Amino acid sequence: MADRRVTLRQGVAAAILVGLGLVPVIAWATGQAFYVTLVSRMMIFALAAVALNLILGYGSLVSLGHALYIGVGAYAVGICSYYGITNGFVHLAVALGAGLVIAVLTGLVCLRASGVGFIMITLAFAQMFYFLAISLKQYGGDDGYAVPARSAFGALNLADNTVLYYVILAVLALVLLLFHRLVHARFGMVLRGCKSNERRMRALGFPTLTYKLIAYVVSALVCVLAGVLLANLTRFVAPSYMQWTVSGDILLMVVLGGVGTLMGPVAGAVVWLSLEELLTSFDLGLPWGIDEFVRNHWLAVLGLFVVVVTLALKQGLYGVLVERDEARR
Repeated sequence: MADRRVTLRQGVAAAILVGLGLVPVIAWATGQAFYVTLVSRMMIFALAAVALNLILGYGSLVSLGHALYIGVGAYAVGICSYYGITNGFVHLAVALGAGLVIAVLTGLVCLRASGVGFIMITLAFAQMFYFLAISLKQYGGDDGYAVPARSAFGALNLADNTVLYYVILAVLALVLLLFHRLVHARFGMVLRGCKSNERRMRALGFPTLTYKLIAYVVSALVCVLAGVLLANLTRFVAPSYMQWTVSGDILLMVVLGGVGTLMGPVAGAVVWLSLEELLTSFDLGLPWGIDEFVRNHWLAVLGLFVVVVTLALKQGLYGVLVERDEARR
């Protein structure tokens, strides 16, 4: 029975990925091209949620500052484009280089604290860069900056929304594969050991700070990639990408899907953003102004949904499959 449940869990994960792969085909068949852009956005935030889950789900490090790295990736594309640099490989190099430096420096500070201290320091760094972005009047300041063209990767034409869609899907799939190998290797075991009892791991001779710093940096760099893709999708960069509320949304996506599961954050991001789209355009013709109430207060309705799911399914929408599987072993 346990094996069958593992197969079921893997089948759900495969169904999600296959479903994502078929979206452009469905969009073409139904004449609803906006589905491609909508689901592209979902996958970008799924990528960011998977990144956050590496340190949250396996290292118990709650960050409210990961939107900072989305902003770093987006602004790398925007600023390079402002100076006429359209080469996508240069965009990636600048984004990852800047993200690496910032993640190492901030990580060394953040990881000296734990619990609420870690949360607040990550939030403080994100807000510092948020206000720095606002001060960059040359690049639009608070109003943001429209990117003239998408990154150029030779024969890979990102100007085509479908091509960009499959690039985002490929990046998401590769990151999931990388993280799967990472969390099941020695590195992942040590990270989970730090989550359970860091003092004991240090007593066993493991440099726990180094392991946590590496996890933090890897998580940050994947968010930088998400920022690069987001700037290409929207052809726009703005300080709002770095707001703490964006970090909060990503955190909720992880919790909704399932903390500590590889596919949970993907499921959480898809459900969260699908409900956001449905609630903001809610119109079922209900009496007493219910439709208008839902549209105007969609975030409250969405928050109530998250509360219900969290109370009913403590491991999240996807995580419940893992929970049931482990209970049968």
